[in-house]
Amino acid sequence: MNKLVKMFRKNQIKTLDMVLTHDGENWIASNKTIKQVASSLGELDLKIENALRDEFADGKRLNVFMAFDNEAIPMWIRPYMNHYFNRILVLPIQR
Repeated sequence: MNKLVKMFRKNQIKTLDMVLTHDGENWIASNKTIKQVASSLGELDLKIENALRDEFADGKRLNVFMAFDNEAIPMWIRPYMNHYFNRILVLPIQR
């Protein structure tokens, strides 16, 4: 677990873990209970926020940790995959 995730969990902010992947057209974030698909990361963030709105009601915050699924990358290119990433989405999104 990386330092940023430990910091968020230490601060008692609820964290939801999801897997992030790309199918060649869309970004996909999913776990056992939710799956959201969008053509851009910004759109994906908004869909996740709308789907989880009840989780951060009443002024609460929710962190969504999206770990990129490295299995989505062909084996031959994995040594060059430093441009793939993990993300933390803090909900509600500050606009």
